[in-house]
Amino acid sequence: MNDQASPDLRRIDPAAISEAGPAGFASAVTADCQPVLLPGLCRHWPAVEASGRGWAALSTYLARFDAGRSGQAFIGAPSIAGRYDYGDGPDGFNFERASLTLAQALERIGEAAADPSLASVYMGSLSADDYAPGFAADNSLDVLPPLARPRLWLGNASRVACHYDSFDNLACVVAGRRRFTLYPPDAIGDLYVGPIDHTLAGQPTSLAAGAALGDERYPRFAAAAPRAIVIELKPGDGLYIPKLWWHQVEALEPTNLLVNYWWDAFAAGPDAPYVTMMLAMIAIAERPLAERQAWRAFFDHYVFRPRGHPLAHLPAERHGLLGPLAGGNYGRIRALVMKMLRGG
Repeated sequence: MNDQASPDLRRIDPAAISEAGPAGFASAVTADCQPVLLPGLCRHWPAVEASGRGWAALSTYLARFDAGRSGQAFIGAPSIAGRYDYGDGPDGFNFERASLTLAQALERIGEAAADPSLASVYMGSLSADDYAPGFAADNSLDVLPPLARPRLWLGNASRVACHYDSFDNLACVVAGRRRFTLYPPDAIGDLYVGPIDHTLAGQPTSLAAGAALGDERYPRFAAAAPRAIVIELKPGDGLYIPKLWWHQVEALEPTNLLVNYWWDAFAAGPDAPYVTMMLAMIAIAERPLAERQAWRAFFDHYVFRPRGHPLAHLPAERHGLLGPLAGGNYGRIRALVMKMLRGG
């Protein structure tokens, strides 16, 4: 862990919550919707121990779990220095894509680390259950809910463009140091975000965060830059990143492995806020300004509730559909919405 971590980043000793399980983790870590550093969270993992003996030892350890399934890898020419981004390639990016098994990726990463003239390799979001069955059982975290399953991110030195996730994210460094640069959700307007349907790996990215400081194309970024939280993690450290927090991730060593978990810490059901936002884009975004402002007032009143519950002036038994979701209103509202969408 870097001692120069931003003072704005809260730290929690994992030993203080190790006995509390998922409920304790939710209360201590996720409830505030702020990033949290968890130094040494996964230092007990066999994978971290193997990485301490070098990439060859870690590769041998991981190969035990390889299911032989092929996944997508980014292949970058030495000239991009591991900065996978938009570019002049035929698909609008500066790298190529290849299909590799876990074992093949591990071998090519090792070869590129030994010979800088070779193309770099980056392979991310591999479901451990699918690509390395048995890894999760051997490297477990009892503080997360059972539905939070591990994903593997491995490669040479790289920089993943600044993006957000629509799920809560726990990142655990296994091999190599990682530098995270975080921006709060409300910095979105100053980050100059790219298209939502032409992305590197699923999420839109910030064009300004990866550009040179002072780039004249992105004048508003000057307001976001001082708000950045920068932290370096070493093997064994964990970092909780709440949903919608922007983060740029740099793998700083020639060989690197990170394991992450995505889950929705506050879901009342299967419906995702992002889907609601997409629907609002077609229902509201191009209406006249005055009407958009009127709908904003209604969204604030009924959804965001800055002044509290919209029916606080009435007894709870008269709240109807605005009563607790857990009391049956989740299903009632969902059925009503589905009926409306069908035109009923």
